[in-house]
Order: sequence, then C-alpha cells, then structure tokens
Amino acid sequence: MKNSILGRFEVGHALADGIWSDRRSVVYQNEGNLLLLSLLLPNARTILDVGCGAGDNARLIRKLNENIEIIGITLSAEEAKHARRHMTAVHVIDLDVSDLSFLGERRFDAIIFSHVLEHVKDPQRILSLSARQHLRVGGQMLIAVPNVLYYKTRLQFLAGHFEYEESGILDRTHLHFFTWDTADRYLVDTVKELKLAYKVAEGSAPLWVLRRWLLPVALSTKIDAYLVRLFPNLFGWQIVMSVSRIEEH
Repeated sequence: MKNSILGRFEVGHALADGIWSDRRSVVYQNEGNLLLLSLLLPNARTILDVGCGAGDNARLIRKLNENIEIIGITLSAEEAKHARRHMTAVHVIDLDVSDLSFLGERRFDAIIFSHVLEHVKDPQRILSLSARQHLRVGGQMLIAVPNVLYYKTRLQFLAGHFEYEESGILDRTHLHFFTWDTADRYLVDTVKELKLAYKVAEGSAPLWVLRRWLLPVALSTKIDAYLVRLFPNLFGWQIVMSVSRIEEH
C-alpha cells in the first residue's frame, strides 16, 4: 500500500464498470507488515496467510526460516502469480462464498489476516471458520486492520470530505471500518474460540515542519511511538492484534 499504510502499493484496473474496484484484478504489493510479523510466535512452523497479496509477508518470514510452510489465500489470480514465489502453495478463493473446505482438516500453528478483513462481507464468519476448523488449539492468529479514526482521516471528515480512494484507509474496496476501540470487540470477541492476547497500534503524530526540518529522525520516531501509545485511536493508522486459539468448552 502507499506510505500511509504499508510501504509501496500498486493497483491494477482500479475501476470495475466505472464504480467499484474489481478486487480480482487488484495487486496489493508492499514491504510487508513488519509490526504484525514481529508478533509471530517463534514456534510457528505452518502458517495460513489469508489475503496474502503478492506474498510480501511470506517473503519476510522465509528470510528468517525458509523451512516454514506458508499457504496463501487470495482473490486475485494476478496476486497469486507473485505470491507463489514465496509460498508453499497459493489458492485463489473468494472468501465471501468459500467455506474453506478446500483446506480439508489442515490445522495451522498461525493464521494471518493482514489488512483483509475490512474487504470481506462477513469478517466474523471468516474468523470463526478459520479458528474452529484450521487453527490448532494454542495456535496464534495475527490480525491487522486500518483505523478509520486516524488523525489524517479525521481532518478529512472535519473538512467535510468523505471520498473513497485507490488505496489506504478509505480504499474503495473496504466494506467495514474499524477503530482502536472496536477492532477487537467487533472481530475477536465475536468468536468464542478466540481470546485477545495483545493489541498495539502503529502510526505517527502531526509533527509536520518539526519532522521535516528540525527534529532528528530518531527523536521524531520516539515522539511518534510515545504519542501512539498514549492516543492509539488518534495517532495509530493500523491496529494489530495477536489472538490465541483457546480450548472449546
């Protein structure tokens, strides 16, 4: 995605019938979600990457351990061509209609949802199916969603602007919007097999001229980190959650 989301973001065929993006022809290619991957447990040996994009997260994981098995799911056949270079296998599937039965009885150590749940019609259904059928007990689910109340978006709203964009928080293919306060409540808390273990935001503060001309990079980075911790719903552009698969009762 663009710098405000995840590094470089390329879009192909942005409009479908002149109105909405056709997600089947969009290629999400970026530098990978470093914050999300920093939470991946070291004992994960089998990973399901749902909404794998061009395989950028898999590429980073494989740099650390090339023997990890990573299965990807994407809606875009074009993305799958890129992702297969970094993954064990990639399935081109429409999550809005799939019941994930194509995975059989496979259970994974970790399941990744990096900026995909905001794109599907029923994210709770996808999370529930994934947790119940394909995540081992004690396994980890990593979820990242954009924060619609990031300060830059708030400024747009205050100025009276709400327009979908080609990428970013107001990406025209987003069907759901989340905030720091609602992300775990609307997603994790709706699935009885899941329990939130850790939640963190990533973002920046409006330092503007100070950042560009006066403050050293190291200092501005520290200020960003402090203010994001203090006000995650204001200065965090993405919300990242580590979620545990618990025993069924």
